[in-house]
Amino acid sequence: MSQSDLKKIALFLAKHHVLSLATSDTLELSACNLFYAFDETKLSFVVASSDDTTHIKNIFKNQKVAGTVVLETKIIGKIEGVQFKGEFLELHDEDLKRLYFKTFPYALAMNPKLWQIKVDYFKLTDNTLGFGKKIIWQASFL
Repeated sequence: MSQSDLKKIALFLAKHHVLSLATSDTLELSACNLFYAFDETKLSFVVASSDDTTHIKNIFKNQKVAGTVVLETKIIGKIEGVQFKGEFLELHDEDLKRLYFKTFPYALAMNPKLWQIKVDYFKLTDNTLGFGKKIIWQASFL
């Protein structure tokens, strides 16, 4: 996969701000929606969530997650969406914290707990590039 393909994924993610996240405690599944900021250089989503949610309880047992970001449309030629997999971690990176609060300044007042989803796999479906066009990126360490 080329850098331009990864750039296409980052440009798509920059146009959106809500992801759907799937988690598991290894027995039960859970899904939720989260506001996100995305850092292209660190290939990471930054999200806010509290420890008492089902998805956070799940990640304390299993940090592997999957999710999607999608453009909702009925027009086949405009369908775009990203699927991703990664690891859900407590956020310690100050640059990523700043990115989240720059993206969602009102969140500062809520003092949320922030988390990082370090992505190791992306699949972009982009019908604007041709019907069923898929771009896949996978971290080299896998």
